[in-house]
Amino acid sequence: MSADALLESSAQRIAAAFAAYNGEFRAITRRAKARFETRDWQGSQQDAVERIDLYDRSVNRLVATMRAQLGDRADDRALWHGIRNRFHSRTAGLPDAAFARTFFSSVSRRMLGTVGVAPELEFTGDDLDPLEGAGANPEVIEYEFRGDLQLLLEDLLGDLELRCTWINFDRSVEHAVQDIEAALGNSASRPRLLTVRVLKPIFFQSTRAYIVGHLATEADTLPLVIALQHTERGLFIDAAMLDEDDVSVVFGFTRSYFHVDLERVIEAVVFLRQLLPRKPLSELFTVLGRAKQGKTERFREISQHLEQSDDQFVHAAGERGLVMVCFTLPSLDVVFKLIRDRFPPVKNVLRQDVLDKYRFVFKHDRAGRLVDAQEFKRIRLPKARFSPELLEELATETAETVHSEGEDLIFDHMYIERRMAPLNLFLRDAPEEAANRAVLDYGQSIRDLAHSNIFAGDLLLKNFGVTRHGRVIFYDYDELCQVTDCRFREVPVASSDEDEMRSEAWFYVADNDAKSLKSSPIVHAA
Repeated sequence: MSADALLESSAQRIAAAFAAYNGEFRAITRRAKARFETRDWQGSQQDAVERIDLYDRSVNRLVATMRAQLGDRADDRALWHGIRNRFHSRTAGLPDAAFARTFFSSVSRRMLGTVGVAPELEFTGDDLDPLEGAGANPEVIEYEFRGDLQLLLEDLLGDLELRCTWINFDRSVEHAVQDIEAALGNSASRPRLLTVRVLKPIFFQSTRAYIVGHLATEADTLPLVIALQHTERGLFIDAAMLDEDDVSVVFGFTRSYFHVDLERVIEAVVFLRQLLPRKPLSELFTVLGRAKQGKTERFREISQHLEQSDDQFVHAAGERGLVMVCFTLPSLDVVFKLIRDRFPPVKNVLRQDVLDKYRFVFKHDRAGRLVDAQEFKRIRLPKARFSPELLEELATETAETVHSEGEDLIFDHMYIERRMAPLNLFLRDAPEEAANRAVLDYGQSIRDLAHSNIFAGDLLLKNFGVTRHGRVIFYDYDELCQVTDCRFREVPVASSDEDEMRSEAWFYVADNDAKSLKSSPIVHAA
């Protein structure tokens, strides 16, 4: 085979593999409608896991194929540079070209074991512009306001292609009308409503479905998200949200990824960005299920921020963790988390246990209470940007996975997640009203997690964070487990004062016996 033919066949094979992956991704996504209609929530969760696993499975399969095709030249960097350029030409002008190029980069990095970034072998910078090729969205339906909001909503809901029986259609419409009018204001001077534009595909997420769009008035444009719930009694509207903060929570980094069948993901992202201008592009791609594209865009955001800033990486606020080293860049709202080389005896876990917990959370229903921690490997960051204190801890606590190479540090493995205020620090400094709300939401977060079969394990306040919306989120996963795996027991009655005064439990405590918040080593059974 000639050199040109080899380049062309290799680029074509990768393009075909990406198309196959994308087709299978959309096929799994399309099942969400039937799952919602039949209330098959277990099947819905299985689909979520299958879709998450699909990317790595597709890349690994292609890597094996490419090694067989290229033989002795599989590690030829000059060859891969040529394949990269040929693939760039093939994807120019295609919708969602950045995602196809991210797929290529995943393949080349695994083939060649790339550390940091290798622009000659993968796609970076402008070649990964996530909005390249964005244009008009063909999947939007517009409803013109003709003086009666109720009739407009009846038309909108009547167009839903859902095989569900409404519990009370008129009551649901009335509920939505009330929410919208409350947001617009009931005074005679409120701006006149003009149109409602919604994305045609329905957004499915766990046990909910959402109509996503915006509402235009003479004065402003407001987001409009209508939440639908399907119970044994039937379908109804749970809420109509027009506040940016409320909608931001629905599309937040603590939620499971949406299952929404989009012909052009990039157009939906552009539309959503109009509703949520403060939401990073990386999070929008991620919450739409394009987790790998979200990771690529997040690292691009971090790289661009490093070029435009000069502050140093420092320890993250909060108490020092026994399992993780956590650091941040003060000017950037993310946290970097590294697993320590060794854990103190009090932590009865291994490194693999921690990795497994994070993978579990990645695939589980996060119920709006677990932060989405993105896993990165072989990351290169400038050593000069790290504070001396942080460099010292990295050298002593993470030497097995953090290496110095010239002017850079190489991180074999890390997690990156959104930064939040540790709950214990928040309660110390917050006004009384905000602190009271946070304490109540702390209890609600434990309840929400339990409802999704998650027990946090260590319920200390330092393991929870507070978002900019005031929601309390759990982010320390090394003792996390499923509620169904726990054993909840009554605390035995001490037979003597000596037993009561012991620093350790005087009775047997198994690994699956849940620990309590403070002094008692076992949670009292309900």
